[in-house]
Amino acid sequence: MALEMKIPALGESISEVRIATWLKKDGDFVNMDDALCEVETDKATMELNAEKSGILHIVAEEGADLKIGDLFCTIEEGAAPAVAPKAEAPVVAASNTPNAAMPATDGYAKGTPSPAASKILAEKGMDASSVSGTGRDGRITKEDALNASPAQPTKTNTSAAPAAPMMIGDRATRNEKMSKLRQTIARRLVAVKNETAMLTTFNEIDMKPLMDLRAKYKDAFKEKHQIGLGFMSFFTKAACMALQEFQAVNAQINGDEVTYHNFCDVSIAVSTEKGLMVPVIRNAEMLSLDGIEKEIKRLATRARDGKLSIDEMSGGTFSITNGGVFGSMLSTPIINPPQSAILGMHNIVDRPVAVNGQVEIRPIMYVALSYDHRIIDGKESVSFLVRMKELLEDPARMLLMV
Repeated sequence: MALEMKIPALGESISEVRIATWLKKDGDFVNMDDALCEVETDKATMELNAEKSGILHIVAEEGADLKIGDLFCTIEEGAAPAVAPKAEAPVVAASNTPNAAMPATDGYAKGTPSPAASKILAEKGMDASSVSGTGRDGRITKEDALNASPAQPTKTNTSAAPAAPMMIGDRATRNEKMSKLRQTIARRLVAVKNETAMLTTFNEIDMKPLMDLRAKYKDAFKEKHQIGLGFMSFFTKAACMALQEFQAVNAQINGDEVTYHNFCDVSIAVSTEKGLMVPVIRNAEMLSLDGIEKEIKRLATRARDGKLSIDEMSGGTFSITNGGVFGSMLSTPIINPPQSAILGMHNIVDRPVAVNGQVEIRPIMYVALSYDHRIIDGKESVSFLVRMKELLEDPARMLLMV
């Protein structure tokens, strides 16, 4: 008797998934709890496991979009197939027919890149047919794509013929289906621009006091807490203190009501191969610097490994994004709904500034606060950034909670 495997409920707001990659082949014998395939949702990539042992029969192919409850495969009860003895290859008589067809021996996955490998090959401008796959059944893995190099053009002798007109660049095009995650990001970003009264205010922070403090204590901090001391923990701590003073920045609109939070669940933007993930640090206002650093590292690692759960990305009250790690000097970050504000950090650049009437070269970071003007007034948004500036330019005040 065959067991029908249907798409399970994966989260409160998830109604549709896409079959990203089959990890088993049609006709394979699978054991209970074996990972059968990876599915993409609008928030994360997850594995679906076998609910019993038996022979797998695939119903939904890779790339298929399915609703919750739709059938994607069946598992037929049966013993593991016996391995047949290897038969001696038959002798093929010579044929006068040119290009006589040979029997195909390659698996269906041979030469097929994984989603991550496909992206890397596209960035290199390479075709999958030029890469040898080392994965299961000849599939091209991420490592194969990373190690692949574009072939060098063969030099030919053109002295006997006039030179052909030079071709200008590669004019090929390609179409790729948007992932569920990218579709959701696109839809939500457009909705934010259309449905909120978003404005952005800016300020600058002299990073020298914070950099001096970090340089002085980072070794002792790492020795004591087994974690590095970065700038993100200071910015998160300063943001939590400012959020508790200016509660509208930590609020959100629900219909004709405003919900204020007495806690700070801070969403930290993390860039991954599949897009921007925004895991949440719960009750960040209660964590010490080392607690924040450890939670950021844990969530960032899970995000880049594609293992974040829906709960770990839901329910933030305020977001922080750091475009400075990519070299951004200034930007206007877009609010992460249903939140009402997001802080944008940028790169640190030595700039001439006036200090006590004298021009000095200082490491300066520009910061931006995008906010929903429907519930946050200009005075609150500017005051929020000024408070963060005060705390970060005098970090002792932050550590002493004054």
